[in-house]
Amino acid sequence: MAETRKASRFVVPVAVAGVAAATIGLVPALAASGDPDLPKITARQLIEKIAASDTQTLSGTFRISTDLGLPSLGGLASGLGGLDGGSASADPSQKLTELVSGSHTLRVAADGPERQRLTLLDGSDEYSLIHNGDDVWAYDSKSNEAFHEKGASSGAPEKDRELPGTPKQLADEVLKAAGDTTSITVDGTAKVAGRDAYQLVIKPKQSGSTVESVKIAVDAANGTPLKFTLSSVEGGKPVVDAGFTKVDFGKPAASEFAFTAPKGAKVTEDAAEKAEKGEKVPGGLPEGFEEAVPGLGDFGEGGGPDLIGEGWTTIAKIDTGAPAPKTDEAPKEVQGFLDSFGDKVTGKFGSGTVFKTKLVNALLTDDGKVYVGAVTKDALVDAANAGE
Repeated sequence: MAETRKASRFVVPVAVAGVAAATIGLVPALAASGDPDLPKITARQLIEKIAASDTQTLSGTFRISTDLGLPSLGGLASGLGGLDGGSASADPSQKLTELVSGSHTLRVAADGPERQRLTLLDGSDEYSLIHNGDDVWAYDSKSNEAFHEKGASSGAPEKDRELPGTPKQLADEVLKAAGDTTSITVDGTAKVAGRDAYQLVIKPKQSGSTVESVKIAVDAANGTPLKFTLSSVEGGKPVVDAGFTKVDFGKPAASEFAFTAPKGAKVTEDAAEKAEKGEKVPGGLPEGFEEAVPGLGDFGEGGGPDLIGEGWTTIAKIDTGAPAPKTDEAPKEVQGFLDSFGDKVTGKFGSGTVFKTKLVNALLTDDGKVYVGAVTKDALVDAANAGE
């Protein structure tokens, strides 16, 4: 029986999810060209090269394509009057969710930890997220609406522990963490946005994971990730395929990070501070939605999930303490959406529904237990049958 351990808070139990989030922060990409002839390098040496990279400045354009295998959200959003509850479209928490599906073109610029800019292009319309010192601005040109928050750089987060002091030490930590559950290799070279790159390939050794592989193209000169591809065992299009089509590691002009709200723009100030105080701010789920789905914002009395197993096949178990809501009692748009990617299952545990994507799957049992992970449907059912 797999070992079960308590977690202090809920984190989707997928090592690759963290890799994906961190890499998409710089989002990588593809460019057609012949594979460059580069000196041989081991996986350890390439990890050390990434760790030694100190890229502080860059600008460029990249494409990101995401295919989680989810049904369209269009009918759900329109049927509920919009999941944003009539909020300003400049809200980053909503606008950037567009990146979870389809293909998008973005422009990025960075000048150290205090200045970054990301612009999402949509035809002639643009959505920009700008961090400049203590200020964070988000602006939607289509609606002429903006969000503004102050104090973005105040109070740097405390580190739980000191990081390894050298690239070699960090490489040792990465390879040790990979252990017996992960294969890390270098698989040839690539040309990305005109740059020579090595390809680092990460694969689960365990069966039952939904992840087929993670491939990261690493700049041969400076160790910066340039391309990221996450593939599912289901095949077809990658779950995430993102990368630079153009990149420059020079210092961007200061004007890239300057922003003044255009005349007539609707500006929402200090949205994060208002949210912390419990004040109503634009955004979030429509009123009454949480009540329609019990346990949506609560992981039960335990304060967090149990984690079952290890590595790529880790499963989080959450006991909501209440029977699962019946989808036939939900609004018809919600019912249709859930039914479109949910499979009814039965076993020793009783009965429930598995909600599927190409990466993360979740089993919601009728008695209110949730099993979730980057694992196959069978792995979730097996965990529930074992009563873990």
